[in-house]
Amino acid sequence: MDLVLIEALEVDTVIGVYDWERTITQTLRLDLTLGTDIRPAAADDDIDLTLNYAAISERIIAFAGEHDFALVETFAERLAETLRDAFGIAWLRLTVRKPGAVPSADAVGVCIERGNWTGGA
Repeated sequence: MDLVLIEALEVDTVIGVYDWERTITQTLRLDLTLGTDIRPAAADDDIDLTLNYAAISERIIAFAGEHDFALVETFAERLAETLRDAFGIAWLRLTVRKPGAVPSADAVGVCIERGNWTGGA
């Protein structure tokens, strides 16, 4: 399996458990590692045969704008489901960071893996 990367993608969304957080947008920082086989795309130099990171990034930005959740965990889980369904992603690792949530930390967040990691020849 090959890996397509999207790193430090920033999205604005309503996220948080406190009442004041429900009235503002906050920035989340996302890192994604997406499992696929890039050989068909590389052989034909065809973007339609790989995971299009521009299209995936656009979908993530739209998702963040369309939804609001209390928990970063819920955001991560629902986004992973959405991306796997929309783009046929076999396996992904998604890290969601919420900068500034804890004053003495650069960021807090979660990292999840979903799908099946299958090795190839």
